[in-house]
Amino acid sequence: MLILARKEEQSIMIGDSIEVSILSIKGDHVKIGINAPGDVKVYRKEVFEEIQSANIEAAKTDASKIAQLGNLFKK
Repeated sequence: MLILARKEEQSIMIGDSIEVSILSIKGDHVKIGINAPGDVKVYRKEVFEEIQSANIEAAKTDASKIAQLGNLFKK
């Protein structure tokens, strides 16, 4: 893990196209801004973990039920 110290209104670059800026610091809260290309998805970690969990559950779907659903559309 790379650890950097930044002050308000300072930034770091990730690669050539992602900029992370420190917008404000108030007590123990830091507000950051992320400027990234549209094809780069940016999530809070807890949201990302929920998405991963939902995807894992969706992948556990019984394949025979999917086939049955497909048969309904063939009729």
